[in-house]
Amino acid sequence: MKKLVGFIVLVLWCVSCVQQPVTTPTNSIDAKVTALMEQMTWEEKIGQLHQVEGGQLTPQLYSEIAEGHVGSLLNCPKHLVNDVQRIAMQQSRLGIPLLIARDVIHGFKTIFPIPLGQAATFNPILVEKGAEIAATEASSEGIRLTFAPMIDITRDPRWGRIAESLGEDPYLTSVLGVAMVNGFQGNDLTQPNKVAACAKHFAAYGFSEGGRDYNIADVSEYQLREVILPPFKSVADAGVASFMPSFNEINGVPASANAYLFKQILRGEWGWKGTVISDYFSIKQIKTQGFCETEAQTAALAIETGIDVDMMSYVYHQYLDSLLMDGSVSEKAINDAVRNVLTLKYKLGLFDNPYVDTLAQPIHYDVSHLAVAKQAAIEGAVLLKNEHNLLPLSASQLNSVAIIGPMADAPAEQIGTWCFDAEPSRSITPLMAITKELQDGPIIHYVPGLNYSRDVNTNQIERAVSAAKKSDVVLLFVGEEAILSGEAKCRARLDLPGAQAQLVNAVAATGKPVVMVVMAGRPLCIGNEIANANAVLYTFHGGTMAGPAISDLLFGKSIPSGKLPVTIPQAEGQIPIYYYQKETGRPPHHFTLIDDIPVGAKQTSLGFCTYWLDAGIEPLYPFGFGLSYTQFTYSDIQVSQQNFSATDTLTVTCTITNTGKYNAYEVAQLYVHDPVASLTRPLKQLKGFQKVFIKAGEQEKVSFKLTNNDFAFWNNQNQFVAEPGAFTLYVAPSSDVAKGCSVSVVLE
Repeated sequence: MKKLVGFIVLVLWCVSCVQQPVTTPTNSIDAKVTALMEQMTWEEKIGQLHQVEGGQLTPQLYSEIAEGHVGSLLNCPKHLVNDVQRIAMQQSRLGIPLLIARDVIHGFKTIFPIPLGQAATFNPILVEKGAEIAATEASSEGIRLTFAPMIDITRDPRWGRIAESLGEDPYLTSVLGVAMVNGFQGNDLTQPNKVAACAKHFAAYGFSEGGRDYNIADVSEYQLREVILPPFKSVADAGVASFMPSFNEINGVPASANAYLFKQILRGEWGWKGTVISDYFSIKQIKTQGFCETEAQTAALAIETGIDVDMMSYVYHQYLDSLLMDGSVSEKAINDAVRNVLTLKYKLGLFDNPYVDTLAQPIHYDVSHLAVAKQAAIEGAVLLKNEHNLLPLSASQLNSVAIIGPMADAPAEQIGTWCFDAEPSRSITPLMAITKELQDGPIIHYVPGLNYSRDVNTNQIERAVSAAKKSDVVLLFVGEEAILSGEAKCRARLDLPGAQAQLVNAVAATGKPVVMVVMAGRPLCIGNEIANANAVLYTFHGGTMAGPAISDLLFGKSIPSGKLPVTIPQAEGQIPIYYYQKETGRPPHHFTLIDDIPVGAKQTSLGFCTYWLDAGIEPLYPFGFGLSYTQFTYSDIQVSQQNFSATDTLTVTCTITNTGKYNAYEVAQLYVHDPVASLTRPLKQLKGFQKVFIKAGEQEKVSFKLTNNDFAFWNNQNQFVAEPGAFTLYVAPSSDVAKGCSVSVVLE
């Protein structure tokens, strides 16, 4: 039927062409692309699929652009963008503009918190605004394609690229991934301040074995459909302009040669029609992975899989022409790829406006941009501990404050991973911001204690202890440098690097109140250090405005509202650990920890259940957890109907009361549990969240709407179905649903 409809459309289009002069202009992008491709040689077509570095305008690159052998450039600086575009537009035979691409992951000049930190905001409006600002700043330098968002689900904080992720949950990642795409692209890609987004990495990159980058991923079809693919499906439906394959192999097939992913699922099942761009060298690496014998074969595999653009492998550039001649690749595969590339360029309006406005006023670090970045850093900070309501601090009640730690004044490190255009000189550090906040108040005793996070030289620790002893409170800034997370920055041990643990212990031993601020690119297993602190604020890497955001939180100008987008394990041995695990045949109940086992104890099968002898079963902190300076209680959960059908929309309401003394935001989270199904189901799954503002002593009612799809899953027949039966719904402050309230419903 689809072929018949397509044929009819083609016939009608041909008839319309006959009925009017061929010179009549058309607004159809498809028609424009078709007309252009009819004029192109095979060399020019293959050139559109070739993406190379553009940092320097070498004679060779100049020549290749003029000959139409380059379609897009990576990392081309602003002062060269107009030069290379003029070559493409005025000296190449057909005047096809270049696509200028760059990694703009969590900001361009104004740097926002790392994506994991943005996910902690649980605020899609704020996340969308951050991407919009990044697009505005980047496009002012000619960048029209960014390789974000990264929507890989991961359960392993050892993996360095967890910093670029939106956490462990498919629903949260889907919502925030769509928000990022909308921010980057807006409603009209032809607008010069918008950039094309790229969903990466398709797929299962976050499931790299052992948390080791580029490693294999071995996942079941169930896991693929239930956990890994939903965020990609969401952004595909939202109109994301491009996709990027992952580096890893998936069940024995490298992603860049995985026709099941790209042809059957992405193009076939989902009907997505955008542009697929390889990752850096990823096509050439198909040979390294042992999937073929020659580089030429990598090009054939990738183009037939549907990888439209070869980023820096040069194999399309070197081999596609000969592969086409000997029949190893089809004309259709190349033409489809070229069509996708040209379509994206037309959608971006590059044929009409390929140049940068060099006379425009600079828009980097606009006051409004910095304000949004600060708000993102505020809302992305998670309060993990606050003994005796130590926070917020009152400057008027303090005589002196000790600021200690290698992250207190580290402008480059607070920016976080993968920010090529960041300027550390524009970062406002916690030391700077707190010094300004307390300029007319308490005396500040600043001692870094260590020069950087990995420093093992303990010579300064004694000075740090001295500073702590003569202060009313200690603000201790620890964590990891930006370079310790991100691509290829995986860690087997998730402790505080260097001598930081020794620093924490020494300062805590003074008996002075300690507020520990953790600035890191991932969850760290720091239970001992947290136990030694009186209050703990986990801020991830907060970007340009991390300092003012932290200062406002510490001194009560802002109230923490962040929630963990990922589970924090007690120890590395618990990994993978995530909230939506399934029940085992022997659920955890009464168990004996390692130190409670008598010496010489006899073997027994009584009381065996699932847990770790040395860590029990609970994480250090669960997904969705985050304290406030006030307290919230959940009550009176209700549903619009106890029994509902597949065509009904179920409304769930719950009352949240602010029982504390601060006006504050709370993130209410809705979880669903299917206790009996044809395939075993997770103990709970996030299906909704709302960030609500509640004044002290008042209450608000939150409302969620659920449809049949919220109760559905992929069964063994690869069907997405909702099976009739009972479900339990929870509205709670975190995935620890016992602290919320629940209700049962029945799908008939």
